[in-house]
Amino acid sequence: MYTLREPYKGYEVKVTLLPIEDIVIPPIQRDLSETLIKKLMLSIEKVGFVDPILVVEGEEGKYEVINGQHRLKAAELLGIREIPAIILPQETKDYIISLNVEKAPNLKDKAHQAYEIFMKYLKENPEMEEVELENMVEEPYFLTVGFITDRFGEKRFPAYAFEKVLKKVDEFLGLPLEEAERERENRANVLRDVREVMEEKYQELGLTNALHKEAIISKAFQSVYGKRVRKVDDDFYTVFEKIKEAIPRVSFTEEELESF
Repeated sequence: MYTLREPYKGYEVKVTLLPIEDIVIPPIQRDLSETLIKKLMLSIEKVGFVDPILVVEGEEGKYEVINGQHRLKAAELLGIREIPAIILPQETKDYIISLNVEKAPNLKDKAHQAYEIFMKYLKENPEMEEVELENMVEEPYFLTVGFITDRFGEKRFPAYAFEKVLKKVDEFLGLPLEEAERERENRANVLRDVREVMEEKYQELGLTNALHKEAIISKAFQSVYGKRVRKVDDDFYTVFEKIKEAIPRVSFTEEELESF
């Protein structure tokens, strides 16, 4: 094991070979991609395992992988028993995971990670204000979506349909996490209610392209606030209540439908 000093922040890192059985994937990580694992297996077979994974020390002598879970799984399937790893301080864990670019994360992945980060800090420090998660969670609406997909188990929730509006109206809360938890549940339930009305309109119009769900929400929003609006003065609940009321009046021209 070699000890080095990180050149920018100055903290100590260790470089070593770790046994596969001593490495675990924490629940905060996103789901594995079978396609990426296969590509990595082919790469390893050609050039070897040359890209160390990043880990932090976990419990019971284990190490948690915070960047490289797909490489870890590929190595395991190839029968490799030890892989190169860089051991980072525990406090870097949540930041590194949020910036992990090994596999481009989709909205569901980001929401899952945001939810796990929220729940971790809720357990450790319920008095901490949610806004303090801003450096670890890319967007506040990832938290709201995470409560839908992880708290309520709706993994197929069409969050993409609401994303453009959520970017305008959701925000990090200046509330203790124990209070923010209830607020996130409330916001999640608002979106679930609007989704029901949106799905009814989707069926009524006989639409089959999933992108039309986003179009329904966008059209309803524009009918209330206009096109290309950047700032909305109404709060989260008012915006989605107005969208919910506007959805039944949404219609499309043939040209609009063909543009998707």
